[in-house]
Amino acid sequence: MDCSRCITLENSRVRLRPLEATDFEALKAIAFEPEVWRFMTTPMPRNSVELATYLTYALKERAIGKRYPFVIIDRMTNQIVGSTSYMSITPEEKRVEIGATWLGKPFQRTGVNRAAKHLLLKYAFGELGCERVELKTDARNWQSREAMQRMGATEEGTLRSHMLTQGGQRRDTVYFSILKPEWDELCLSVFREFDARG
Repeated sequence: MDCSRCITLENSRVRLRPLEATDFEALKAIAFEPEVWRFMTTPMPRNSVELATYLTYALKERAIGKRYPFVIIDRMTNQIVGSTSYMSITPEEKRVEIGATWLGKPFQRTGVNRAAKHLLLKYAFGELGCERVELKTDARNWQSREAMQRMGATEEGTLRSHMLTQGGQRRDTVYFSILKPEWDELCLSVFREFDARG
């Protein structure tokens, strides 16, 4: 995956475009809600300086080809509502992870996340030629786990005491995946509304 390319993805519900430093003000409006960051391994930015540091880090990871961060734009309002990324980019193994996803609290459980995942999966299996897309979450994050199951991802197992969370505690991480042979069926079922219109 060429992380220097400008990748813009769009369906009937959302538009994804590369994260830019100029997105700071829009993200600042939704970033300082503790519930948004509760299960993230990245500490919640508590002020503008910490948010700027978070964005700078994401952009540096893109520059070295480690991650491709996007902003999520709600097409109904043209408002930036969160961020998501391709991570663990492994072209030789034809796999990628979708992660570092967060949405402002008002935009959770609105269909925005599923629409964004549709675009990332479609691009991964189509343009990137992936055979496998991975997702993972804190085992305590039942909302995220249920969302992954609803979109057709298979729960593969739990890695115990896998990662450090905010505050230095260790978390169990639940892994999910979607494989290329499963994608066509998911387009006709779970993601039908988006695939029919783009």
